[in-house]
Amino acid sequence: MLLFHDPSCAEYGSHMRPEQPARILRSVPFLQAAHPDWEWRPPGQVDEAILLTAHTPALIARIAQAPDIDEDTPHFPGIHEHARRAVAATLDAAHAALEGRKAFALMRPPGHHCTRNQAMGFCYLNQVAIAALNARGGGSVRVAVWDFDAHHGNGTEDILEGKPGLFFASVHQYPGYPGTGTRSTVNCRNFPVAPHATREHHLGELARSWEAVQGFQPDLVLVSAGFDAYRGDPLTEMLLEREDFAELGRWLRQSGLPVAAALEGGYSDELPQLLDSFLSAWEK
Repeated sequence: MLLFHDPSCAEYGSHMRPEQPARILRSVPFLQAAHPDWEWRPPGQVDEAILLTAHTPALIARIAQAPDIDEDTPHFPGIHEHARRAVAATLDAAHAALEGRKAFALMRPPGHHCTRNQAMGFCYLNQVAIAALNARGGGSVRVAVWDFDAHHGNGTEDILEGKPGLFFASVHQYPGYPGTGTRSTVNCRNFPVAPHATREHHLGELARSWEAVQGFQPDLVLVSAGFDAYRGDPLTEMLLEREDFAELGRWLRQSGLPVAAALEGGYSDELPQLLDSFLSAWEK
C-alpha cells in the first residue's frame, strides 16, 4: 500500500470541531505501527491551472481570505495551502493507481462537499473531482468516482455531472447533510439510505452502487473514502461495523481495477481501526 501524507495537514483546526487534527494524529502512527512495510510519500505540488478545471477563480480566491465561509467551514490561516496539499496527494494517488499501485491519500481537509463555486461542509477544494478531471484529460481514460461517505458528495456531483467519460456514485444517509442526493442522472447515480437502516440494507445499497461503478467499465476508480457511516460516528445515524469497511476494501481488491482513494469523513475515535480494516483488506 502506498500512502500520500503530509504531517502539516494536522497543523490547523481545533479539538472542539469534529473535523479535527486528531483524526490524522491518531491514524498515522497507528497505521505505521501496524504496517511497517507500507510506503509513505509526501505529496507534490499542484498548479492553479489544475484547480481551475473544477473550481472558479472566485472560489480559489475566497478560501484564502477571512471571514469564515460558514459555521462548518471556518477560515484558518493557511487553509488554502492545506487544501492544495490535499489535492496534490489525491492527484499523486491517482497517478500511482494508473501505474499499478494501490494508493491512498491520507490528508485533511476533506473535499467532496465543495462545489464548483462554493466551499462548504469542512471542504475547501474538491480533490477527488479535480483528480477525476485530471485523469480524464484528453478523453482516453474513463474515470468513476465511488463515494461511500455517509454524506452525499454534492460537490463532486456538481462538478462531474453531464461530463462524458466520467461517472459518480454516492451512497449516503438521507435525510442528512447536505440535504441532496435523492435524484440520479445519466452519469451520477445516488443511493440514499434512511437513518438507522439495517446493516444488511446499507450493504445492499453499497453493493448496488459498486455494481454500477463496475458497469461503467472505468479505467480508473477514485474512492471518496468516508468512515462516518460507522455505528459509533457522532455525526450520523448509520450502523455499519468495522468489518463492513473491510468488505468494501475486498470489493476493490477483487475487481482488479486501478483504484486510488482519499480520506473524506469519519469522526469517531475508532477512525484508525476503520482505516486499517479497509486498507488491509484492499491491500492483501
